[in-house]
Order: sequence, then structure tokens, then C-alpha cells
Amino acid sequence: MLTLYDYLESGNGYKVRLLLHQLQRPVRRIELDILKGETRTPAYLSKNANGRIPLLELEDGRTLAESNAIQFYLAEGSEFLPADPFLRAQVLQWMFFEQYSHEPYIAVVRFWVFAGMTEGKEQEIEVRREKGYAALDVMERHLSDKRFFVGDHYSIADIALYAYTHVCDEGGFDLAEFPHVTAWLARVAAQPRHIPITQG
Repeated sequence: MLTLYDYLESGNGYKVRLLLHQLQRPVRRIELDILKGETRTPAYLSKNANGRIPLLELEDGRTLAESNAIQFYLAEGSEFLPADPFLRAQVLQWMFFEQYSHEPYIAVVRFWVFAGMTEGKEQEIEVRREKGYAALDVMERHLSDKRFFVGDHYSIADIALYAYTHVCDEGGFDLAEFPHVTAWLARVAAQPRHIPITQG
């Protein structure tokens, strides 16, 4: 059985958890509290030197880190990853966008608020919120005439971007000016075997 090292509140962990649920793949989940340093122990660092979650351990003991790489591996041969080379590249394009232009701003601010780490970071939070809104604007324009991010079909690109966008209000982001993003969030939430971020 697959083993997923996870933290329930993490959007990155949620990406993998949601995909596994939608693939109907059984998994043993091991919860690690990142706020208590449980990903920094020698035992865990021997599995993932970067000391982050999620981490997927395969049945043969091999491990794979980085949420979007794990998604790409798990989605191979499924409806969640297109077979067409160009569409596959577009999936990767949006997943790279999520990690470079979206997650560092929306997810980081959410984490600081969640962990009570905002004191002394007011100016940086303001800058990150501005860049987070810029990412949301890119998404809004792309979704103005599309139901999903790639090929008008739900894919791991949507899962990657949904994970932190649907809880962005927890970091103080307001989606009132992003109706296409809001409608897309509802379409993702309506997908078969969808689970909330807090479900293990």
C-alpha cells in the first residue's frame, strides 16, 4: 500500500490526498505536525532531506517528494492527465505557475495567519497579497471562457491550483472581484469523490 506523509491543513498535502481519493487508491496516511517540527526529525529527513510534506512512499520503499511531482506520477494513465503531449505540457505549465506565481504568495500568507506568525510581517504580507492577487487575475482571465485550466477537462492542473485558492480567504484574500475563479472553484468542488481539505 502507498504511504502518504501529510499534514491535514496543508494545501500541498491536500493536492495528493484529493487525487488519491478521486483515483480510489488506498493509502496509509501518516500525519506529521509541521508546527511541532515533526518533519525535521532525523528519521523523516532520511526519507526527505528537504524536510517537507507531502512525501509519497511507494510499496517498494521508493519515495517521491513535491506535491505536483507526486500528482504527475499518480495521474499517469488516468483521466486526470491528458495523453496529448501539448495538453500534458499545458498541465505542467499551470502546475509550475502554481508553485512559482501562486503558492509563494497565497499559501504563505495563509500559513502565517494560520500559525499566528503575522507580527512584524505586515509590510511583507501586503506585498505578498498584491502578488497573490496578480496570480488570481491571471487565473480569472484564463477562466473567462474556459471551464477548467487545460483542454476544458478537469485535471491535476485544477487540483494544484484549487488547493490553496479555495482557502485563500484564510489568508485575507477576497474573491469578490474574481467571478470566473469563484465559478471554477464550485465546478472543482462538484467533481466526483471530492473531499474537503480537512478530510484525511
